[in-house]
Formats: sequence, structure tokens, C-alpha cells
Amino acid sequence: MARAGLLALRGAGRCRYRDAAMAPQLWLLRHGEAVPHESKPDADRELTPRGERQAIAAGDGLARLGLEFDGCYTSPKVRARDTARLACRALNVEPVEEDVLADGFSREDALELLGRHGADARVLIVGHEPSFSQVVHDLTGGQIDFKKGGVAAVRAERTSGELLVLLRPRELESLART
Repeated sequence: MARAGLLALRGAGRCRYRDAAMAPQLWLLRHGEAVPHESKPDADRELTPRGERQAIAAGDGLARLGLEFDGCYTSPKVRARDTARLACRALNVEPVEEDVLADGFSREDALELLGRHGADARVLIVGHEPSFSQVVHDLTGGQIDFKKGGVAAVRAERTSGELLVLLRPRELESLART
């Protein structure tokens, strides 16, 4: 009986994710590790070598999953812009800077960017905390620990959403190596 229940759950999960793939998806990539806050003005802080590796691994890992994006938007801050540039090399999409991603990015902003694409679009957005965790919370009701260089994906609708995946940098690095 327990084995049958486990098999039923596995099958249900696959079907549910397949159905979710037909709804718009918001993929949030937090910028990689950056130089310390006190080293320069916030908007000018660049990635550390580790942050560059995180950005490359994020792009490679998402590409290994076979993901294709209809668009990519990035914060104009140097660390996010560089994360987007490095990640998008493997994803065959050009990042577009959006000022709204620099500070105070909201659920409404996320839905507006997603709405620029088709009903089953998959859009990558590169930006910052705490805005990204708040967007995930506002769409799903869930709280997440969003690591630098990590990814969260949400199936998004106007009034709600569903967390599809939360990947830490080390999980993206493992995906990129396989």
C-alpha cells in the first residue's frame, strides 16, 4: 500500500509540473557574490571571481535542464548586469536592462515583465534581495532563503503562483558539471 501511494505521488508530480509548463513562468536569478558594500557605491559593485563562477554555473545549469527563455531582464546594477551577461551566454537570450529591478521590484513589476510575452512564456529576471524573496512570497505565500547565485522559478498568474523549483548555487554547479 505504501509503495502504491509513493508511485501515485511520483506520477502526480510529473503531471502537475507538465501542466505548469503550459502557464507563464517567472525564473528569478539572484546576482552572484559581489565585492563588499563598503568598497564602492552600491550600483557599481562588481562580481567577485566566485560570483562570476556562480553566474556561469547558473546559465550552464539552466541550459542543461533544457530551459529556453522568451526574454531576460536585468537590474542595471553592475553585479546583476554581469550575472545576466555571463548566465545568458549558455541560454541564447540577450538580457535587457530594466530600471525597476534596481530597487523595490514588486509582484506587480514581475507580472508586468512576464505579461510582455505569451501566455506560456518563460522569462528570466536577474536582480536582488530582498525584492526577489518578497515577490516569491507575494505570488506563492511561501518564504524562501534566496542565496546569491541561486534560482527560484514560479508559475505565475495574476492573483497567485506556485513555486516550481528553488536551486542553490551548489545545485546549479552540479547541474552544470553533469
